[in-house]
Amino acid sequence: MTVALALVPEAVAFALIAGLSPLTGLYAAFMVCLITSIFGGRPGMISGATGAIAVVIATLAKSHGVEYIFATVVLAGVIQLLAGVLKLGKLIRLVPHPVIFGFVNGIGNSHFHVTIGYF
Repeated sequence: MTVALALVPEAVAFALIAGLSPLTGLYAAFMVCLITSIFGGRPGMISGATGAIAVVIATLAKSHGVEYIFATVVLAGVIQLLAGVLKLGKLIRLVPHPVIFGFVNGIGNSHFHVTIGYF
């Protein structure tokens, strides 16, 4: 229920921001949830798009066309898997706490405005 109430409106809103159809956002939300549940995740974890990804995807779709979006998302996933295999997560210790707090607050604020603005 939590994923349905939080992720579905967000996925539709980000798809509209990216200039794609809402159905594309729903497919993407389903795939992210499916892959997270199959390959692990944490209990209570909601995985989904972020505002930063929507901006990049919108720019990509406008400059190169919609057909490059799938390849871009797959490449991003491969880079994330490589970062996990190489244990690059420990590098986050180099980022100061105020920067992390600012980033998390900014993401939370943008998600709130996009989701509420959609309704």
